[in-house]
Amino acid sequence: MKVLFIGGTGIISAAVSELCVKSGIDLYLFNRGSNSEFTPKNAKIIYGDISNRKAMYDLLKNETFDVVVDWLAFTQEDIKFDINLFKNKTKQFIFISSASVYQKPIENYLITEKTPVANQFWKYASDKIECENLLINEFKNDGFPVTIVRPSFTYGLTLVPAAITNNKKPMTLINRIKLGKKVIVHGDGTSLWVMTHNSDFAKGFIGLIGNSKAIGETFHITSDEVLTWDQIFNFIGKAVGVEPNIIHIPTDFINSYAPNIGAGLLGDKANSVVFDNSKIKTFVPEFNCDVKYADGIKLSLNWLENHSDYCEIDNENDRIIDNIILNYQKAFSY
Repeated sequence: MKVLFIGGTGIISAAVSELCVKSGIDLYLFNRGSNSEFTPKNAKIIYGDISNRKAMYDLLKNETFDVVVDWLAFTQEDIKFDINLFKNKTKQFIFISSASVYQKPIENYLITEKTPVANQFWKYASDKIECENLLINEFKNDGFPVTIVRPSFTYGLTLVPAAITNNKKPMTLINRIKLGKKVIVHGDGTSLWVMTHNSDFAKGFIGLIGNSKAIGETFHITSDEVLTWDQIFNFIGKAVGVEPNIIHIPTDFINSYAPNIGAGLLGDKANSVVFDNSKIKTFVPEFNCDVKYADGIKLSLNWLENHSDYCEIDNENDRIIDNIILNYQKAFSY
């Protein structure tokens, strides 16, 4: 089976790429080749930059694939380009959406694929919804063979997953914990959340690749382990060997001082979520999640501490966190 990944070396996709190659899939990755550490040895690289649409079109216009997966599509314009390029050139197009598209606030804590889709709080989520709608209409009206996948918070070796963290400089949060500085947990820390290790996500995802029954369907793929945010931060602290100095701050307050942080909280992480994975397990019976968060965070920290290029601290992020905490303490006379 000949499969194209647009991207394929990111936090989520790297684990899927690795499992695809191990499973004997003829995998092609379209990317700049800059993240070679996470490129499987037997994957074929088509070097290109997705920001240069004309060059990308010229490189791929004469190619056909059994399956195309776009890990880097975020807007309607991205999807319009994909439809134009891959129509009649693939048997299945898999769009990576997001579980943040589900209605906020949610009406029922248990989320299924039938949960209404609506998120007015976070542009990232509303853009993904627009992409989904465009693809669903294309499927219904013209038979475009789309499958939609909605990951929730999925992490791997290069990420310290938390509600308020820095994905590009993940050791920023760890440094605060080691120094005994306060770390923010939104709300009272008791809302529920689900963290999924990328190696577990990959097991569900690979069962959808080339699966004709998945055409026209939507799936979320997440762990069944449900934790509170306080539990999540305490697991991080145990992995570091330092108890985190948690301060609970209301999400609305955080948003008022740092909307770039608050949008992702209001539109996603401030809501308790539990995912019903019955659908993916029906289509991919072998799917199961083995990596508990307490173990996964240890794997991430061990890897990060041995890769100095990932250990840079984001001083601006630190300053923003300090400012939120200072203003909250002033407002409530700490």
